[in-house]
Amino acid sequence: MPRLDLRPIERGRSYARWALSQGINRAVLSLASRRGDPLAELMWSREVPDYGRLRARGPIHVNPFMAGTVSYAAANEILRSSDFGVGDGQGELPVPLRWLLGKVSAPDALGPVDPPSMLAVDPPLHTRYRKHVSKAFTARRISSMAEMVTAVAGDLLDEIDPREGRVDIIEEYAAKLPIAVIAELLGVPDSDRADILRWGDQAAAILDPGLSWGDYARVEAAMRSLHHWFEDHVRRLRSDPGDDLLSALVIAGDLDDIELHALGLLVLAAGFETTVNLIGNAVAALDAHPEQQALFLADASLVDGVVEETLRWDPPVMATVRQAYADTCVAGREVARGTAVAVVIGGANRDPSVFEDPDTYDITRADADQHLSFSAGAHFCLGASLARLEARVGLRLLFERFPTLHVEGAGVRRPTRILRGYASLPVAL
Repeated sequence: MPRLDLRPIERGRSYARWALSQGINRAVLSLASRRGDPLAELMWSREVPDYGRLRARGPIHVNPFMAGTVSYAAANEILRSSDFGVGDGQGELPVPLRWLLGKVSAPDALGPVDPPSMLAVDPPLHTRYRKHVSKAFTARRISSMAEMVTAVAGDLLDEIDPREGRVDIIEEYAAKLPIAVIAELLGVPDSDRADILRWGDQAAAILDPGLSWGDYARVEAAMRSLHHWFEDHVRRLRSDPGDDLLSALVIAGDLDDIELHALGLLVLAAGFETTVNLIGNAVAALDAHPEQQALFLADASLVDGVVEETLRWDPPVMATVRQAYADTCVAGREVARGTAVAVVIGGANRDPSVFEDPDTYDITRADADQHLSFSAGAHFCLGASLARLEARVGLRLLFERFPTLHVEGAGVRRPTRILRGYASLPVAL
């Protein structure tokens, strides 16, 4: 009896996932953007956002398909309020569409915005997962990692030959530092790191709204590669565990394989994407503001200011979405149950009612650390302290080694919209 070829069926299910999670958003965002809606333009554009037009609409702007805010007060309230949640990672979709999406989901293609990822679940399930992972990010554990981060950064800088004159600082340094640190957390063998980096970079676009079918298919292929790798990796750790986070979770036995994959993928994605973007954005920002770079070179203790002001001024993650779980009121504006609200972090970080002269990059800004770049409330970034540590160490050592470093040529921004960083940034040493 001939075997049934399941490939057309699976392609059909993949197309259905794209249509429900991306295709509808793509059509709506494109139409609303062409009609001049400032929220749609902001979410759809790959250019430097213009927050002014949306800010002029008040603390909460509501259009026919969703709401959005660039108000710091409103964003902070929404992120902390139990009246809002992540909506299974698809808060912009109505519940019936999310139900349909669940019916065509594929366990080996789940991403960081799909349950059971912590990004896609609310308390109490989110609390359970966070409790397991938080042991890897205690203050004592992060402090103990400082020596390792310093050693890795030093080794990477040793590999850069100053006689080359010009290097891509993303490829040669900013990307390699966080992947080495995350590999330590997940027990990734050296031989697998290049594959993990490539697949993770390809999968990062899943956070963007309205992907094309071709882009979505490439993301799913990368996600499948990551899941299959994690399946083999977890099997290895069961027979030969290490002292890393993932080994500890495997040994504890409290999570099933899908949950282990989800947590591993989230640690990989969040730990890598945030830090590589932060380091690259900081190098570019300092180069664009030579007076600030001069201050930093004269006083290395300002590295905290460089990190926090870069997070505020050019955050690695530009926006997130929450769905109202009840009729509520935010910043004096009624928000109906079921409404999806785009919390535009980049705009909130430049709210003039909170940050004086917000469009100015100032590494001595006293309140820069009040930014929302690591979110707030239950979903505050678990790895924020690690990202800060990597960026502080990485930038301090980079400019100690190459104090005359400056951008030479045009940097290439990543094609993603939600994740904001550089794919390439050529610098002269």
